[in-house]
Amino acid sequence: MRQGFDNDKYIELQADNIRRRIAQFGGKLYLEFGGKLFDDYHASRVLPGFEPDVKFRMLRSLADDVEIVIAVNANHIEKAKVRGDLGITYDEDVLRLIDVFRSHGFLVGSVVLTQYAGQSAADAYRRRLEGLGITCRLHYPIAGYPHDIEHIVSDDGYGRNDYIETSRPLVVVTAPGPGSGKLATCLSQLYHEHRRGIRAGYAKYETFPVWNLPLNHPVNIAYEAATVDLDDANIIDPFHLEAYGETTVNYNRDVEAFPVLKAMMERIMGSSPYASPTDMGVNMVGFAISDDEACREASRMEIVRRYFAAADAFKRTGDGLEQVERLRSIMKKAGVDEDLSPARGAALDKERATGAPAGAMVLPDGRVVTGKTGDLLGAASALLMNALKAVTGTDDELTVIDDAAIEPICRLKTDHLNSANRRLHSDETLIALSITSATSPVASRVINGLERLRGCDAFFSVIISPTDIDLYRRLGINVCCEPKYERTGLYHR
Repeated sequence: MRQGFDNDKYIELQADNIRRRIAQFGGKLYLEFGGKLFDDYHASRVLPGFEPDVKFRMLRSLADDVEIVIAVNANHIEKAKVRGDLGITYDEDVLRLIDVFRSHGFLVGSVVLTQYAGQSAADAYRRRLEGLGITCRLHYPIAGYPHDIEHIVSDDGYGRNDYIETSRPLVVVTAPGPGSGKLATCLSQLYHEHRRGIRAGYAKYETFPVWNLPLNHPVNIAYEAATVDLDDANIIDPFHLEAYGETTVNYNRDVEAFPVLKAMMERIMGSSPYASPTDMGVNMVGFAISDDEACREASRMEIVRRYFAAADAFKRTGDGLEQVERLRSIMKKAGVDEDLSPARGAALDKERATGAPAGAMVLPDGRVVTGKTGDLLGAASALLMNALKAVTGTDDELTVIDDAAIEPICRLKTDHLNSANRRLHSDETLIALSITSATSPVASRVINGLERLRGCDAFFSVIISPTDIDLYRRLGINVCCEPKYERTGLYHR
């Protein structure tokens, strides 16, 4: 795939900028980490070449100076809030994050329960953490937050929160998801540090929107598409424009909150180190873009993907029409429509020609291959096999998996697992291909083409199963579906 981002340059620039910010505050910095620290697949899609774990790798270059604090909202624990991308609760994700950080040599100092008000589930979780040897601290709701500055920055406000003892110059405050209280945790710590005579500062690490790209650059518009459920909007930072005469991009919530945040820092530190929300950021991602047009092209595709994801969700649930309409407006702003990818037209044409659900995929060399639902394979399986044949130079007419290897799986599904659908999902197809590869050099060659499909775009004429969508995504293939079901009826699995 055409690359548009330089990871090595990004790591060097980003680590250097964070070091300078630590020095600016006399040797200690609380860094609020917005977005995903690793597995950032949105960034890798809109900035082709951006590796999903590059921010994590960048922090590893500072590992000896880094301490991790994980914030989680006690109300989210009480309500068993679930991460949509992983399907696990926030409290379980905290444990997952700790394991990941520790496995890479990071010090995880504490977990802080924010908005703690005696929730029973939070109490049980605190006991669980302490039983695991994990330090747990409590931060409380503050009356009048965020506007009553005098009360917030006082012994009855931040002063009531537990002080989190830290030992490293860079304290990264992260969380399992939004609304976890990362900013409040950072400001509470600043209050306690300054009361103790310890110099410390605050900065924010948020990848999007990219502050030094134009407001209507497709990369920034793609961020609006990604956060359509939050009703975020990219805007020009008026504080930065007034202070420096320089046009930069931020998003509405940070701009709206800045006067209050600035007033808090003035009360804590005596004066605010920042004249604008842009000043607070340490993001250097815009300087590591190596091919602007490649990033523009990739971002336009991501905007369309977000539209189809919302349209599919609306079809499934009947909820989210406003998001669909807003994404239509975002597509219009970006100058794209539903037919941006040639895969859509190819899939719909294939369905019209055959009368069967179909899919199409754009290969790295620009060729478009198709596949349709048959007697033994679903559309996702057929497309995957045809794409693998194409990228490995295997004759399209050649049978790679013998029916004798497929039929037993079909019988198992219907005769013993009570499935009404005997056709193989894409994961079952890969298992059959893998078994065949033990004795077939052709199958072995075909299955080794999987990595070459990473980053490709696939489109289906119907909503395919969650099993197939999950398999494609694990392979790094981007999936869109026409917002319609394969069959009529009220209940769909």
